[in-house]
Amino acid sequence: MSGLFITLEGPEGAGKSTNREYLAQRLREHGIDVVMTREPGGTPLAERIRELLLDPSDETMAVDTELLLMFAARAQHLAMVIRPALARGAVVLCDRFTDATYAYQGGGRGLPIERIATLEHFVQGQLRPDLTLVFDLPVEIGLARAAARGRLDRFEQEGQAFFEAVRQAYLQRAAAAPQRYHLLNAAQPLAAVQQAIDTLLPDILERSRG
Repeated sequence: MSGLFITLEGPEGAGKSTNREYLAQRLREHGIDVVMTREPGGTPLAERIRELLLDPSDETMAVDTELLLMFAARAQHLAMVIRPALARGAVVLCDRFTDATYAYQGGGRGLPIERIATLEHFVQGQLRPDLTLVFDLPVEIGLARAAARGRLDRFEQEGQAFFEAVRQAYLQRAAAAPQRYHLLNAAQPLAAVQQAIDTLLPDILERSRG
């Protein structure tokens, strides 16, 4: 028996965490075993790597260091959380996954896509999300929402051009594989975003029981 792997993607301030909670609640109402997790992180060791990645530091982190730390955390996360949950038939809802690496390290940092793809294959093998929800919104709205939350992490301190490149990378990936990606307008009021999620629920329930 294999479960269903759903990832929620998007830039800062897009509401991924809030909507992950909402989708989990809706699935649990139907008796579905749901595992909520996030990247980078998801295990105690991977959360420690997350701290390295997100905490501002006096030492500049090399972009290749950043990329390798992302996949190091992902390898641990897959081994300890994601693969075991899928093996028992659960629905895994993950706040960011490898699409974020293509968007942030590929789009934002300008690293070669081929380098990311090599690590993706090495760490994940054939495992890819079954469905990816991309929460899209204009950069200035997302950054304003992130700033309202308080202290900015190392990524949130980047400039608008960085996040424009991140957004475009997400949109390009969604357009290239519409069978896996579903684009949601995260600039709408929360109730409208969650109504859009509700329209996807019947298909998700069917696939989770298939």
